[in-house]
Amino acid sequence: MSDLDALDAITEAVESGAGLPQIVRAAARALDGSLAVTDAWGATLAVAARSPAEERSLLAGGAGVTSAPLRVADTVVGTLHMRARDEPSASMRRLLLTMIASEVERVRAPERVSESAAADFLRAVLTRSLTDRDQLLESARGLSLDVEDGASVIVARATPQAPTDEGWRGRVRVVVERGARGVSNRSIAALSEREEVPGAEVLVLVPGGEEATASRAAEAILGELEAGLAGFTFALGRSRITEDPAELPRAAAEALLAANVAQGSADGAALAFEQTGAYRLLLSAMSENPSELQRFYGETVEPLVAYDEQYETDLLLTLETFLEADGNVAGTAQRLFTHRHTIYYRLERVRELSGLDVSSSDGREKLSLGLKSMRVLGITSAKGPASEAGAAGGRVPRRSGRRS
Repeated sequence: MSDLDALDAITEAVESGAGLPQIVRAAARALDGSLAVTDAWGATLAVAARSPAEERSLLAGGAGVTSAPLRVADTVVGTLHMRARDEPSASMRRLLLTMIASEVERVRAPERVSESAAADFLRAVLTRSLTDRDQLLESARGLSLDVEDGASVIVARATPQAPTDEGWRGRVRVVVERGARGVSNRSIAALSEREEVPGAEVLVLVPGGEEATASRAAEAILGELEAGLAGFTFALGRSRITEDPAELPRAAAEALLAANVAQGSADGAALAFEQTGAYRLLLSAMSENPSELQRFYGETVEPLVAYDEQYETDLLLTLETFLEADGNVAGTAQRLFTHRHTIYYRLERVRELSGLDVSSSDGREKLSLGLKSMRVLGITSAKGPASEAGAAGGRVPRRSGRRS
């Protein structure tokens, strides 16, 4: 078929309003090939292939498959994957990409409006710019959400450990939402877009007053993340169930706190608010007076964080391990695979930098609260092998899987 005939066949499908699948099938017939269209986050929108094996090959980028971005203005809305017997001319290829991109944009427009409304609602709840009960209910109804019988909030974070492709944050949101909706199909999700978060942070609202439902949703989200995003680390926090819609901002704060603690803890990637222990006591301080919490952090462990970052030492890790070992130097040395004289040296550096002595109960208590303040505030530290002078060089082998 000539380029002109092929173009006529595709144009006819577009003009008929047949929809994206029909347009893709018309293009495949016209080009005597196989085509697949995926959206900007990798979800398959339409396929025209001769067999399931051909479809898998198309989507996996097999031999002879060419993939090109679908753009509307400067925005990438998807990708066209194609394997044709005869490669179309440059002008035909450009027209084909333009027509399919326009159809993808048209198909996804209502969904994007819904996503935008959900994002506005969740961000307003998180920032407490939406706290009035009646306004909360009205906004929720506009999204077909029933929150009068209870709801929970989940904060899910994904951080890539290596450079990744464009649009990965949007893909994280899609994966998180898919996990939540697998348990509660009315769940909504949105990127928080908080600048201080290094990875992607997704806010999720799970309607319903059942604790078991919220727990399963968190487990499903983590499972989807682990299955669909290789090379990422994850942290999840889950709130308690709300008894009143006006409690949603409180639930968002709880989920955020639990995610902060999970991200800074070695005890797994998911944490419910009830599992945060003494950290719960600091939630009101974070919500009502975060500057005071920041000040306390600055007066206790912030100098250790700054020192570690400047000299690639492990003072903070040593302090954390020492406190976890109930102040036992020998136990700390054993956990860190280093000599106890090195631990003594580092604890002395902790005293010099913070002005707090770990040998006193008051010093240990303040440093412990400083560490908790750090977690509640969502502050992470750069950790590396120690290189300060003294105490046999103070080197500690880097532990695999440590969070930064």
